[in-house]
Amino acid sequence: MSTAIRLRGITWNHSRGYTPMVATAQRYSELHPEVEIVWEKRSLQAFADEPIDKLAEAYDLLVVDHPWAGFAARTRVLLPLDEWLPAEFLEDQRTNSVGPSYASYSGDGRQWALAIDAATPVASMRADLFEARGLRPPETWEELLELANRGGVLVPAIAIDTLMNFFMLCATLGEEVCQSSERVVSAEVGVRALSLLRQLVQRLDARVFSSNPIRVYEAMTAGDEFLYCPFAYGYSNYARPGYARRPLIFSDLVSLDGRRLRSTLGGTGLAISAKCRHPEIAAGYARFVASGEVQRTLYVDAGGQPGHRSAWTDERVNRNSGDYFRNTLPALDRAYLRPRYHGYMHFQDRAGEPVRTYLIEGGDEREVLAALDRLYRESLEAGAR
Repeated sequence: MSTAIRLRGITWNHSRGYTPMVATAQRYSELHPEVEIVWEKRSLQAFADEPIDKLAEAYDLLVVDHPWAGFAARTRVLLPLDEWLPAEFLEDQRTNSVGPSYASYSGDGRQWALAIDAATPVASMRADLFEARGLRPPETWEELLELANRGGVLVPAIAIDTLMNFFMLCATLGEEVCQSSERVVSAEVGVRALSLLRQLVQRLDARVFSSNPIRVYEAMTAGDEFLYCPFAYGYSNYARPGYARRPLIFSDLVSLDGRRLRSTLGGTGLAISAKCRHPEIAAGYARFVASGEVQRTLYVDAGGQPGHRSAWTDERVNRNSGDYFRNTLPALDRAYLRPRYHGYMHFQDRAGEPVRTYLIEGGDEREVLAALDRLYRESLEAGAR
């Protein structure tokens, strides 16, 4: 018997992003034989950059990045899930949020996606290499610089990651970015944040400037040259037996001025296109995927990195991932939620390059801040149109 209803979904091309969606779709179809859900994938860069309005034209289900929430609220290209899901279910999602993950998909008083995946930059290491070299993981920024001087330290430093790390340092220094309509951050905090970041990367291999988090983790696990990454968006896959040649141990971040680094929230959400012809079916599947039961069993077992708190505290889940979730949860809970206003993506897509160029070439930090301020004001104007 042929299926009567077919939904198409788009996610991102990594085991963390693709295989749990395929697994949940397969099981949902087994439970609902009249429904077929087909998932396609796109690159990590396309996931961050490609406008969701174009994707919503072609797909019923979208795995999205939360900075698009403001755009979704203004354009209504996604369905407000509070109109399609029970209030008690959404309250469970809010109560069991990992850090501000659930809130990151809210906008204009509506919920535009469910936080099925939670992440923020965390630290990672090759414990075997630390032991072999008689070293211990750094606890402070100063100890991090000392370790970097020895070699073997990596950070992702493509444009988007340098921008997120700049946000992290500003937030850690006590000032969240984009709080006024004129400037990204004060000169005092911005100059110090840029200087600190360059202070670190100048001690590292130049390959960092072409590395995203996945490339960092692949380099750390495939060979024995690199033993520590102080901050990169966490991927629990690399802590699990059998996934990579050597597993990584993940942990909380180092301290700066006596405060743990406050990294910039990531993760992904499951949204429904406003053009979906079967919104009730799509909402039923979204509820299935985001439920605590599925998140801490089928979803995580298929390689996913859940967004439901019960999975992060589950003993079995932690046992199977080297305590990845338990060890990094404090970093998620204090993570910085970046701007999500309509027009923000104009800023995010462009602001990383001046920071990255400064990290490579040096220069006047105030000129970098001035360039960021110009891009920020442009984004506010774009959002107002």
